[in-house]
Amino acid sequence: MADRKRWIEGDPDDPRTQIEVGVLLANGRLAGRRFASPAEAEAWARPEEGEQVVEYSFLCDCDL
Repeated sequence: MADRKRWIEGDPDDPRTQIEVGVLLANGRLAGRRFASPAEAEAWARPEEGEQVVEYSFLCDCDL
């Protein structure tokens, strides 16, 4: 399976501004996959099961 490109918002040359999108699972862990866009993450997430789309800093993995 080909590695998906990850969606990053911000200046690609400044890691402090790079924001990634992911899906926080109901168990509190991030889904182990990359999303090409926020829309793809939203389509993949199952909010009825407690999952939510989140944005976080790629550099420090901090929630925003």
